[in-house]
Amino acid sequence: MNFHIKARAAALAACLSMTASVVAQSSNTVNIGVLTDMSGLYSEIGGRGSVVAAQMAVEDFGGEIFGRPIKVLSADHLNKPDIAASRVREWVDRDGVVMVTDVLGSATGIAVQNLLADKNFIVMNTGSATSAITNKECSPYSTHWSYDTQAIAASSAAAILAEQGDTWFFITADYAFGHMLEADATKVLLKGGGKVVGTLRHPLNDSDFSSYILQGQASGAKVIVLANTGGDATNAIRQATEFGVIEAGQKVMPLLIFDTDIKGLGLNVVKGVKYTTGFYWDFDERTRKWSERFFAKHKTQASMVQAATYSATMNYLKAAKAVGSFDRDKIMAKLREAPIDDMFARNAVLREDGLLVHDMYMAQVKSPTESTGEWDIAKVIKVIPGKDAFAPISESECPYLKR
Repeated sequence: MNFHIKARAAALAACLSMTASVVAQSSNTVNIGVLTDMSGLYSEIGGRGSVVAAQMAVEDFGGEIFGRPIKVLSADHLNKPDIAASRVREWVDRDGVVMVTDVLGSATGIAVQNLLADKNFIVMNTGSATSAITNKECSPYSTHWSYDTQAIAASSAAAILAEQGDTWFFITADYAFGHMLEADATKVLLKGGGKVVGTLRHPLNDSDFSSYILQGQASGAKVIVLANTGGDATNAIRQATEFGVIEAGQKVMPLLIFDTDIKGLGLNVVKGVKYTTGFYWDFDERTRKWSERFFAKHKTQASMVQAATYSATMNYLKAAKAVGSFDRDKIMAKLREAPIDDMFARNAVLREDGLLVHDMYMAQVKSPTESTGEWDIAKVIKVIPGKDAFAPISESECPYLKR
């Protein structure tokens, strides 16, 4: 009986893959979808910049594949999982999209991944942070290309613990990303002998952090740790500065902050802060050359989400060309076949659970006197090998690995 069920499942999967290939081949264009936050608190991290990055990849690839032009479609998911799923369903069923990327936000990322897993469809997630993407929510056709909460928390939490203090008060975004980031950071804190003295959770896109900051101040914790990102993190830091919390000697430290956030806050506010990232535009000659081109198009330097979107799009197209079709099984096998090395991903390998393991970086925000230009905001002080940054596959909870 099990044999027949497995045989039917395999036949169905093959049929779906073949149907998708036929849809893609019947369209006049090859469509790639960039689903992102165009108007909300993550828009500077992804948004229009991710669309520009994907378009750059298409241009650099040559603009066509199998004799047809490649087109980048884009949509704003408004940070709402139902809208994200609805738009992707339209793309796949109506518009013949062959791959979806970016998918900023953990809740939207999980919603899209679950939908596309049912369709045996490739999603190259560059924007969601939660490590659940390659654990309990994993799919044979999904990748987590840029970073996850474990990689960020392990390095950032260790740096905070070593230099800032061993008693923490968490201000945490109340959704999948924030919960996972707090949990992963707490493991590092407790292992190092530290203590959590309190936790408060806030809704997504909160504008008033005054009560959270004041309660964190009253807790007596050495460090108020922000398990959030984007506009939420920058609002919290600004308000902590306005209340004099930092000036009084208490540290306010973000676990995840992007170069665009630092630029917006200003070096005076966050000088000296250490943070973990998967990309910095001024790391080496390859990153500088690519970033110069990106800046010419977008007028800002790229976040790691935007750089990863370029990398994911380019590597998808290369894999499709190498296998000669849009067959999803063959494309995924090709992506896992050899190490990946480009302007974003260094010493990178795509694992069976969909996680792209690659070098991460510990960076430190420069002071205004150290900076020599508008975007000279940080320096990379340590390269973190992928095997040390990401959790080993032996700890993965990905269900299909156990079949």
